[in-house]
Amino acid sequence: MKSEFQFAIINVFSNSLINALGNPSAIILLDRDLSDIKLQAIATELNQPATTFLWKTEKENEFLIRWFAPDAEIGLCGHGAMAASVFLSDHFSDVAADNGFKLIKNDTIIEAGLNSENEHFIILKNIQRSKQQQSPEGLEKALGKKIVEYYPTDNKHIVLLENEESLAKMKPDFEALRKIDVFGYSVTAPSSQKGDFVCRTLVPHVQQLEDHATGSTQAVLVDFWANKLEKSKLESRQLSPRGGYFNAIHNAENFKLIAHSYYTIRGTFYLN
Repeated sequence: MKSEFQFAIINVFSNSLINALGNPSAIILLDRDLSDIKLQAIATELNQPATTFLWKTEKENEFLIRWFAPDAEIGLCGHGAMAASVFLSDHFSDVAADNGFKLIKNDTIIEAGLNSENEHFIILKNIQRSKQQQSPEGLEKALGKKIVEYYPTDNKHIVLLENEESLAKMKPDFEALRKIDVFGYSVTAPSSQKGDFVCRTLVPHVQQLEDHATGSTQAVLVDFWANKLEKSKLESRQLSPRGGYFNAIHNAENFKLIAHSYYTIRGTFYLN
């Protein structure tokens, strides 16, 4: 059985003009699916925010995809999908130019490739939010900031703060957040500087605690802000220590994310 696979670490959602380093994902192009135990062991060893595993279907432009954090599998990983878009566009340039790619995970199909300006993109479905609700008991104290609006979703719950300064200065109490039965939060505010909105992604129940630049948070927030601002093209920043930068084009069903990216490692992964 083949034991050598193409491998890279790619940082996506970056922007050097605002010192946003983006979010790294390892990419491994396999020739077959591996056991969950083996995939998790590889991701744990690589210790990246996400390790993205790809392998081809019988169709030229289709790939199955799975994402693993160092401690668990990830259901939807936008930055891993974007890294896959970059990797596949570089390795299968003819396909990227003609038809783009379909990334398939269970019933989820993500379109990916290059646009007419030679920029990498992915198309994700909007994650719908529930009606505005009272925030969980203890959340406002754990965040240390006033919550203006709160919306549960099927992914990370939306927490709207008053302004960008409040979000930037927020110092979450992760010990307190772990006592609340919510997986994660897309904490957001209107932008007072570049772009339309800012965000931070808190995931208190997993190893990482706060993510760098998060596509699944955009899947929650692009629809939220597009409706609030009555705009279809949005620009946003993630105020993490590494920083993230996003451009999105929204419609009722889905949205397109366009990203800058850069490689830090490119080579061969040897499977033992």
